[in-house]
Amino acid sequence: MDEFRMRPGGFPRFAAPFIAPLVLFFAVCLLLGAIFTGSTALGAVVGALATAALLAVLAAKHRRLASGTVVRFSADGVELTDSYGFRVRLRWPDVTRIDVVDTQLAGPRTIGRPGGVRVRVQPLRSVGLVGWGERTVPPRVPGWVRDRLASVPVDPATGRPEVAIPLGEFDALWQNGPMGGWVRRHRPDLLAG
Repeated sequence: MDEFRMRPGGFPRFAAPFIAPLVLFFAVCLLLGAIFTGSTALGAVVGALATAALLAVLAAKHRRLASGTVVRFSADGVELTDSYGFRVRLRWPDVTRIDVVDTQLAGPRTIGRPGGVRVRVQPLRSVGLVGWGERTVPPRVPGWVRDRLASVPVDPATGRPEVAIPLGEFDALWQNGPMGGWVRRHRPDLLAG
């Protein structure tokens, strides 16, 4: 068995999908700060402090995610677990393909007014394994997560949901490293060509 953890230094990639909402948040805080203080300069300070506080929350969440997310390879298959209680298991025979995996970190809802500025948090995209597997979800997850998981395809023969393990979040060049070695040993057909 081999175990892999997220590499340090991934915060910029983690925070990138939040850039547009953070810019909007800064602008709103600047405007409100300027209105309440009567000074544009103080409004900018309020906006910067509020945005910095939100970035600190994101950094804490990233630290928890990075330290608690593990992918394990074994002769049976691949398993991903995280500190929030999610677990995804994918047996080697049930892996159907290598594909782009979208990891949605926050609700996909668009924020803003129709005809005005509208922003949303984009998913992280990386390459990983996809197939029919098992998924354990913690009891307390947002409704949008439950809705999204309920809408994934299900294998008609087994009733198992389609699951994805984003190996690119652990190593962007995973296909050339030890993780790729596991795939080549157990499912060489996936990397052929």
